[in-house]
Amino acid sequence: MNRSVICRVPLLFLLLLASALHANDWPQWMGPNRDDEWTEDGIVTAVPEAGLEVKWRATLGLGYAGPAVANHHVYVLDYQLADGAVAANPGMKDELKGQERVVCLDSTTGDTLWTHAYDQPYAISYGSGPRTTPTIDGDRVYALGAEGRLSCLNADSGDVVWEHDLKSEYGAQTPHWGHSAHPLVQGDLLISLAGGDGSAVIAFDKQSGKEVWRALSAKDVGYCPPTMAAGVSTPQLMIWLPDAVHTLNPESGEVLWSVPLVPDFGMSIAAPAQHDGLAFFSGVRNKSLLLKLDPAGAAPEVLWEGKGSTSISSAHSSPLIADDTIYGNDEKGWLRAVDLKTGDRLWETLEATALERPANYATAFVVRNGAHWYLFNDSGDLIIAQMNRDGYKELGRFHVLAPTGEAMGRPVVWSHPAFADRCIFARNDKEIVCVSLERK
Repeated sequence: MNRSVICRVPLLFLLLLASALHANDWPQWMGPNRDDEWTEDGIVTAVPEAGLEVKWRATLGLGYAGPAVANHHVYVLDYQLADGAVAANPGMKDELKGQERVVCLDSTTGDTLWTHAYDQPYAISYGSGPRTTPTIDGDRVYALGAEGRLSCLNADSGDVVWEHDLKSEYGAQTPHWGHSAHPLVQGDLLISLAGGDGSAVIAFDKQSGKEVWRALSAKDVGYCPPTMAAGVSTPQLMIWLPDAVHTLNPESGEVLWSVPLVPDFGMSIAAPAQHDGLAFFSGVRNKSLLLKLDPAGAAPEVLWEGKGSTSISSAHSSPLIADDTIYGNDEKGWLRAVDLKTGDRLWETLEATALERPANYATAFVVRNGAHWYLFNDSGDLIIAQMNRDGYKELGRFHVLAPTGEAMGRPVVWSHPAFADRCIFARNDKEIVCVSLERK
């Protein structure tokens, strides 16, 4: 098509085309809107008898960091271990030497397009690499390493635009299990957890890297990513630190309100599940609550708190809300459905995590596409299922890759996959795999 013909294409068509192309991307953790909603069509809704097509595999180093996919590129962090050993002991910090990397691959072939590497010693528990999914925004890639190296890179070349070392610049103590809170782009800002006195949360100008504001104090910032409140008229930035849920004005860092929520072991991890002005926060040892957010930013109403046999105690995976029901993976491996209004459990199953009995921190990441759910469990299996208030029905599973890590004596893969280009992109400590989910 020549240039004169392109100029005659209606503007509306170009806008619709751009929107469709964007919908195929998974540019950050939990997808375009950080809600684990996958909107692509033309995908399989059951696992075929012959299985699924593995399009490519590519070698990768250590890491819990999930991939992001944008503009037919895959971005992921890993760790190239040079010295030391991973003990997989929750009470012990691994002393490691090696290089942390941001890797960019071609999403159609798996070929490496560029890498950005730097020396990075580790002193963290479960030191098997970086934890955060890169955040892609236009021609920029934002990546946060396990020891607090925050990088802004050119998405096409990997060239450094700006960088910050949160530990040295802000006196931020690395969390026991490493920095895990995925950076958030909000307007002109890049927002990240850091730590230290008055700098638990920092907003940078996303173009220049210059600090715009800092807020809150925390020796341990936990692991929950910054999250914008949905369904409110006044922008509200929700930050769950191990002491409380705090909400800030995202433009200034001013604290609007705080509600205590203290999970055991400082494990504020799961992002809040949101629906129609409600926000559900969930943590280990039966620590959860449902908030009704005030549209104007006043203090929220606590509708209910999880107790014992109610609610969901999330560990690594974040719950979702659909049809007045909260769906999520409990810290003991149960996949549960909970009534949104009351917190009462409707059903539970260990089928998704392939367990005969409950196991600490057994995990299944849950993604929804219309009437179907796509679960990736820590055995490396992709499960297609239907879930509603009445129960769970599995429509098949496919083994994507091996669980190369270890936790509580079990082999695991703890990495949230990406769903883009009618494929699933998943990684372990040895490789990244692309499996087609396109309906033939």
